[in-house]
Formats: sequence, C-alpha cells, structure tokens
Amino acid sequence: MSASTPPLSGPPKAQAKALNCPKCGAAIVLRSFGQAETVVCASCHCILDAKDPNLAILQQFEIKTSDVRPLIPLGTRGKLRGTDYEVIGFQRRSTQVDGITYCWHEYVLFNPYKGIRYLSEYNGHWNDISICKMLPMSEGTSANYLGEIYKHFQTCDASTDFVLGEFPWQVRVGEKAAVTDYVHPPRVLSSEKLDKEVTWSIGEYMYGREIWEAFKLHGAPPEAMGVYENQPSPVTTNLAGMWVAFAAFAVLLLALIAGFDMRAKKEPVFWQTYRYSRADSKAEASFVTDVFELTGRTSTVQVKTYAPVSNHWIYLNYALINQDTGQAWDFGREVSYFYGYDSDGSWTEGKQNDEVVIPSVPPGHYYLRIEPEADPSLPVIPYTVDVTHDVPVFGIYGIAFLALLAPVLIISFRAHTFERSRWSESDHPPMQLSSSSGEDE
Repeated sequence: MSASTPPLSGPPKAQAKALNCPKCGAAIVLRSFGQAETVVCASCHCILDAKDPNLAILQQFEIKTSDVRPLIPLGTRGKLRGTDYEVIGFQRRSTQVDGITYCWHEYVLFNPYKGIRYLSEYNGHWNDISICKMLPMSEGTSANYLGEIYKHFQTCDASTDFVLGEFPWQVRVGEKAAVTDYVHPPRVLSSEKLDKEVTWSIGEYMYGREIWEAFKLHGAPPEAMGVYENQPSPVTTNLAGMWVAFAAFAVLLLALIAGFDMRAKKEPVFWQTYRYSRADSKAEASFVTDVFELTGRTSTVQVKTYAPVSNHWIYLNYALINQDTGQAWDFGREVSYFYGYDSDGSWTEGKQNDEVVIPSVPPGHYYLRIEPEADPSLPVIPYTVDVTHDVPVFGIYGIAFLALLAPVLIISFRAHTFERSRWSESDHPPMQLSSSSGEDE
C-alpha cells in the first residue's frame, strides 16, 4: 500500500506484497495477505498460483470482448455493513437457458480481520454475499437455513468467463459449477457444486445506490432492469393482515346496514294509479294528489313510479310539497323500456319502473304535484305512483365498502404482479404464463 492510500480501520497492517508476473514481468500486488489461492495478471491474463513464491502459471486465457470491466475497480475501498473492505477480485460468469446467454459479475472483498465476502451484480441488481456459517438443510423444493425457509428458484450451470485480481480458491476460466438458488426475499441461499465440493452462501439484496455510497463511486449506478430473484417487493404491507382488517370493517358495515334496516319504518303513505291521455293533457298539464301525512322523525321519502311502457316512454315532473310550510322538493323521473333485434341479437334498454329517494324530509302533511309527458305516439298510458316514508339508504355504505376495498385490491394486485414477474424467470413459472402464451399464438 502507498502512503497516500488511506488504511483500513483498526491497528496498522502489513503492507501488500508486490511481485512480478513470471510471463510478462508486470507488477503483481497481493492485497489479501496470504489468503489468496490464485492471482490474475492484469497485463497478460495469466492465472498464477498465489501460494507459490515463484507465482507458477496455472492458466492463461484470452479476452473475447473488451467490454468486460468491473464497475468497482480493483483496489477500491469502502464501508459495507459498517466494516471497511477492499475490492481484490472480479469475475464474470454466465449461464445458458434456452439458447440465451445470461451474464453476471462477482466481486471479491477483503478485510484483514473479517476475511472475505462477495458482491454480485446482474442487470443493476446487487447482492451482499457471505459463506454460510452452518450447513443448510435442503429437501425437495425448499431449504432451511437458521430456521428460515427458502423456496427453490432455479438450478443452472455457471461458467467462469473472465477473472481479474485475487481469489481465495483455485479459479479457472471455463470452469463450470452447478448453482442452485433458493429465495426468501430479500435473501437468497445458494449452493455451488464444483466436482464433489459443495459451497453454501447467503446473499442479501442491495440497491445500486447503496453500493455507490459505500464505495464512494462516481456517477450513478446502472439502472436495475426487471425483477430479480430475491428483490424485495415494493409492497411491504402485510397483505394477510390487511385483508383481515378489511374483513373486520366489512362485517362492521354489514352490522350497521342491518341495524339501520331494522330501525327504518318503511311505512307506505300513498299509492295511486293514474291514466295519462294526450287528449286530457291538453286541457290540464299538471295536477295534485291527495294529502298524505309523514309522522315521526325527519327521514327519507321514496317515490316509485311504474308504467307498462313497451318501446315507449313517459316522463313525470314531480314536486313533493309540504302543505303546512310550502317547502317543495322538485324532481323529474323517466320510465322507458325499449327492445329489439340487430346483428348482435336481441337487446333491451331501460325498465318499466323507477324509484328515487328524497333525503331529510321533515314530518308534516304533504302532497305531490305531477306533470306528465309521454311519447307522442302513445295516446293513453296508465302509471302508478307509490310513496313510502322512512326507507333505509344503503348507497353511502356501498361507497364506504368500495373505499375500503379499492386500496386492498390495488396493493394486492401490485404484489401479485411483482411476484408473478419474479417467478416468471425461475424454474417454477406461473402456470398462467404458459397457458396465456399458448392462447396468443
């Protein structure tokens, strides 16, 4: 380490060991103080035996693309989870699924007291990874680690395509390992089998901005694309608890509805059938009904209208008038019913009855003023007017129910959509995906 490089936390540490590549003579710096098994020459890309004093050449590989470069340069230091680490190694790995190659990057981090840990990055998604301290128990499509159940996500063969820096194992380009991932967002449990050796690791999802802040990197992190296997859902609400709360409120609303329905008198106060005739209407456009009485408290009044119209309409201008005070409530109602046939088959529109509720009508003596109008082609039509006092109105409760249901449905839909996107990339995609894709073809 140079004098200008800030030291890691803790007491003074030994200087990094400087050597030279036996093939090209380029300087090789070992930063991991003897923990490295292999080191890669950045100049000629020879993989060297870090345990050999002469740095014996183990493998040399060719770079097939110039685009392979670490987002976090080797030698970069930062504080991750409260501990200072230095980036000492980098590798690109890949796998093929259905003829498509998927690549991701892995970084080796080192602290002289905490040892080795890793970072992985795929399409802007990051994971902080460490070796498991205990052996997980796996059975079927699940695994148990420290009492937490992880679901099997995918199994694939991972190939090492490019390496740079130091590694605490005998790394080789072209080496393939069987990797199995189990997820319990935001964590991922992975087993990696190489030959007969199996290594288990535990990773926790991190956002790119957290990595950039930890290592004081310039610019902005690459934007995360898609949904990653252990990416935490943006819907952090307890969905089960939310549905339980909604059910409790729904039961309360039903109890209120039942209570108000039982309390309402639903008292019939007026009923009469009239006959509309175009000849009679020319003489008198409007008329008034007999007086009826509303007793008790201020409450609702329901006015129902029925007319046996068929491909016709009738319109009634109503006014509910308090005989004692002259206060009036004006409203108009239409009764219409049409039917027919077209290229799509039979159709109907409207209905032969109508009802309206007038709120907060005080007790007193009332009558209706009625002014009917009808379809010009309809010379005579009977119609019935039915008035009921103190009827329950449930519309406000329906609005309250929808107001409670809407956010629950929206949040549940977002959570379902997110999980569907996650598992569509796994070995266990939702069945609906395959069926819907088959229907689209």
